[in-house]
Amino acid sequence: MLSQKIKDKAIKLGYTACGIIPADPFDEYVNELEKRSGLFPESKKYYDSYRNFYDLPDNGKSIIVCTQRYNKYQVPKDVEAYYGKMYLFDNRIDYTEEHRVNTEFEAYIKTLGFNILEATVPARWAGVRAGLGKFGRNNFLYDDKHGSFIIIEAWVVDTELEYDVTPENIYLSVCNDNCHKCIDACPTKALSGKLLMDAGKCICRVQFDEKDALSDIIREQMGVWIYGCDACQDVCPMNKGKFTEFTEYPLLSEFEEFMTPESILSMDEDTYKNVLNPRFWYAGEENLWLWKCNALRCMINSGDSKYNNLIKQNCDNADDRIKAIAEWGCKKLGI
Repeated sequence: MLSQKIKDKAIKLGYTACGIIPADPFDEYVNELEKRSGLFPESKKYYDSYRNFYDLPDNGKSIIVCTQRYNKYQVPKDVEAYYGKMYLFDNRIDYTEEHRVNTEFEAYIKTLGFNILEATVPARWAGVRAGLGKFGRNNFLYDDKHGSFIIIEAWVVDTELEYDVTPENIYLSVCNDNCHKCIDACPTKALSGKLLMDAGKCICRVQFDEKDALSDIIREQMGVWIYGCDACQDVCPMNKGKFTEFTEYPLLSEFEEFMTPESILSMDEDTYKNVLNPRFWYAGEENLWLWKCNALRCMINSGDSKYNNLIKQNCDNADDRIKAIAEWGCKKLGI
């Protein structure tokens, strides 16, 4: 069978799993967006933007879905409290093994005579449909071996193939009514129930939206996270002991000196545009000020007095946005 041949090749190249599903509409994804927009109307703009993650072409026939794991890498101790692990080990970085696997697999698909179509697929829903994992209460996709520390990739092709059957139960059995560890651990209380999340409170989203004048309460709840958040994943029983291998991620040690809150707060535009932003790009090339806001908030919420002088100095910052964070910090800390 051609589908099995594709799956075997994916595994041989380095993917952890591969499944194939028909390119049918993801009505459940759209329904979830509508549901959340109704429950959290103040966050509707985020759910409207998530519609951009779903765009299937009319001539799409099949979706090939693969997963890669990132739980094999050493988490740098000096920055692990500030950065989400998925962002540290991003598979889109072109000098990594994961990117090589992606490139070679795409080339292989094309040798089969398929056209890879321009498309956007809701990756977690595609992974669930393909049987590659199940949803946790915190919205992440989990597999048995790697927990939620997996990255999902999907390709829409113009050829019909043999398809995997979607499991009847798409939720983790451990996410029963007695386990609310992820909900309890969520610093901003963005999580509230199975597959429910208020995007307007999720740290991974709002730390890039400081321009929307976050409340002092949300800023405080965000803690020391600078780029991403792993709070709900770190407490999940399904993730316990999953980071068991410690391979050094390519060049990450060279970036560490630029990733500390002190380094970010003192960073110049050239260093940001040429070093930090190409590696961690979600904030945008023109938004060093946003990184500085996050770094300053991190210092304030750490409660470490070694940062007090830096916080006070930035009360005179020429950028009013950074100045506002510093003033909030001085008031909060009484300095």
